[in-house]
Amino acid sequence: MKDKYITIDGHKIKDSFSALKKNIKVEMLKKMYEIRHFEAATEQYIIRGKIHGTCHLYVGEEATAVGAIYAIDKKDYITSTHRGHGHCIAKGAELNVMMAELLGKSTGYCKGKGGSMHIADVTAGNLGANGIVGGSIDIATGAALTCRMKEKDKIVLCFFGDGAANRGNFHGSLNMASIWDLPIIYVCENNQYGMSMPAKEAFNIKRISDRKCAYNIEGMTVDGNNIVEVYNTIKHFTGYCRSGKGPVLVECLTYRWKGHSKSDAQVYRAKEEVKDWMDRDPIPRYRNTLIESKVITEKDDRKIEEEVLKEIEDANRFANVSINQSSNYGIRMSNSFTGFSEFKDIEIINVTNASITFR
Repeated sequence: MKDKYITIDGHKIKDSFSALKKNIKVEMLKKMYEIRHFEAATEQYIIRGKIHGTCHLYVGEEATAVGAIYAIDKKDYITSTHRGHGHCIAKGAELNVMMAELLGKSTGYCKGKGGSMHIADVTAGNLGANGIVGGSIDIATGAALTCRMKEKDKIVLCFFGDGAANRGNFHGSLNMASIWDLPIIYVCENNQYGMSMPAKEAFNIKRISDRKCAYNIEGMTVDGNNIVEVYNTIKHFTGYCRSGKGPVLVECLTYRWKGHSKSDAQVYRAKEEVKDWMDRDPIPRYRNTLIESKVITEKDDRKIEEEVLKEIEDANRFANVSINQSSNYGIRMSNSFTGFSEFKDIEIINVTNASITFR
């Protein structure tokens, strides 16, 4: 069959999505549903005070994570962000293990000690989320250097937000990657706000991808709510990076439906703006594409979403019955506190509740 080409952001790119097998196209839709409903369940736990610390939801950005990660090979690496649940799920995370991690359970990916912002699954190529804005950019660049020196058939996909694009390590890392032709795709998820700062007020350029010019690398800006466009773009550049041509900067225009974090009152943006972006919901957009191309029917779509809801229910059950990470160990200190010599031992029975027994 003759290859079909499309134009994205002025670039002639092979339409690799059309050649995907039906089951992969359907799986991508299911992943988007998994992210959306996982985040809905997470939000309920936040409201009920079951998730400690802050939390950043990925609702509305599902097309970017799924489209980009499905375009790379399973052997390839990714680095995530503080808003990393979507990346983790798209890279193949088990929902029950992931939910357990958020609830601080010993059955979680990091035994309940990482939580929302530090989930990692190195065996699956997920080098982890990061609580520092832009913190994963350096890690990803180092991983790309490893790929060039030792694992020559692998590449790295580095996610970061528009806010991180104004940090110094962004410039230093891209400069290093360009000098050494590292096999890395930098994916800027421009969800329009760095906390409460509008991206249009934080940059003196219209497109963050235009910063490619400073480092003499390739780059594009794409519709981050169009999973087909994201997939085709990243797929195009995977071959580019594997062939040793160096790094790439891809900006995905998208939008976070929820606040920056659970404490965000969202007073900096208008309800009309949020509604406008919600009307561009990437899930029904992709679902309609699959229905129109006769990959699935509306009945198939309902069945897929029902399966996901059942998986979320099972994940909730698994996480809630799992053992809290702090109950698996204790800390014993003997004669360690000056002024408390009358106590022979001080034993912390439960680290989370700070229950202390004196003997």
